[in-house]
Amino acid sequence: MTRAAAPRAAAPRAAATSSPLARTVFWLVVAGLALPALLLTGSRIVDSDNGSMIRLVSFTPLGVVLWGLLVFLLSFRAAARTDRRPLRIGAVVVAGGALFLHLLWVGPQFAGANPPPAPGAEPITVMNSNLFEGHADAAQVAETVRREGVDVLVLEEITPDFLADLDAAGIADVLPNRAGGTDRFVAGTMVLSDLPLGEPVLLDTEFQSYRMSVGDLTLLAVHPTAPVLPDAWRADHAVIREDADRSHADLIVGDMNATPDHDVMRRLDGLGFRDAGELANEGQQPTWPANHLGVAPFLPPVIRIDHVLVADTLASLGTRTVEIEGTDHLALIAEVAPR
Repeated sequence: MTRAAAPRAAAPRAAATSSPLARTVFWLVVAGLALPALLLTGSRIVDSDNGSMIRLVSFTPLGVVLWGLLVFLLSFRAAARTDRRPLRIGAVVVAGGALFLHLLWVGPQFAGANPPPAPGAEPITVMNSNLFEGHADAAQVAETVRREGVDVLVLEEITPDFLADLDAAGIADVLPNRAGGTDRFVAGTMVLSDLPLGEPVLLDTEFQSYRMSVGDLTLLAVHPTAPVLPDAWRADHAVIREDADRSHADLIVGDMNATPDHDVMRRLDGLGFRDAGELANEGQQPTWPANHLGVAPFLPPVIRIDHVLVADTLASLGTRTVEIEGTDHLALIAEVAPR
């Protein structure tokens, strides 16, 4: 007699899904990364006139980190789960596209062509320092000038007292020529140089900005207002941009209260005024906030608002930052040479 077949063992159930708590934590982390990432990408694309959105653009490079983490997390989730896989893969593609966009924006600061100087061209060392209403260490500024062999020093927020301290530190021994003016608060801007300086022309900006000749070069020493006043910020940058273009400036140096991602800086780039650090592929080189001072004392230097811009008459040989005690900006030093 034929024995009845034994009942088949039940097919193993699909692997248990993650717990509700794990799913909740995962999506909270994703949301916590996606919200600031979307804000950074959106603010960079829109170029808003809203002051908060303008300031948010300063942090655009952080989008690389945020979107990179999102691509990793969403890819891991898509690989681990088989349900709704097309939707999960779509989320990875969107995050990957945003990451690619941010890499395109930040990439020129790390890689790109850098035209060489003319054979035998004499290099010029340029230094910029915002003095935080004159609270910077004047002796350290003078020592940095000597150590780095600075030829042209541009100072923002220079006060009468700071200038007196700088003179007491012997700055005139190495940089005997000067132009510009001091102010008891934040508006003062001065240029000190071992090269001859021409008569300064005061530009119509909120704080003092000047055009002058430095040796055979035309320099704009500038300090546009911060984007807490968006209309004034844009107006100041328009004045600088138009004067630089009209005067065929060779150098634009100063605390520009804008990063390479701001549209005002991209417009200068479009006119041929390239950031010396970007040309030399120096990377981010943030300059603010420094020394845990100013309006954001909890942050290390994370954004680059101090710049040396060069026209196509000059080559960039490299840039570096130097910490100066007492100020919320790192000093920026650039070496340039005629092309």
